[in-house]
Amino acid sequence: MKNIIKILIAAFLLSFGISTWAQAPPPPPGNAQTGGGGSPGPIGGNNPAGAPIDGGPGILMAIGLAYGIKKLYQVRKIKTIQSEVKIN
Repeated sequence: MKNIIKILIAAFLLSFGISTWAQAPPPPPGNAQTGGGGSPGPIGGNNPAGAPIDGGPGILMAIGLAYGIKKLYQVRKIKTIQSEVKIN
């Protein structure tokens, strides 16, 4: 019985500690110049560029295209070999 009480107390204390880690909600949107609270706006103005994509998607598309061409070549090569075997 003592072990069960110790486990329940420990579980209660641990769960109480976890619930206090929650963050406060962000401030409401608004213009800091007019006193609306919040931040003055996104960094970079009203139209931010976002994260740069660089050449990653292009490289992935090129690799996929090369892989597809390789597979088509292999399939056609196998079909021509099979048709030659059937003829002979």
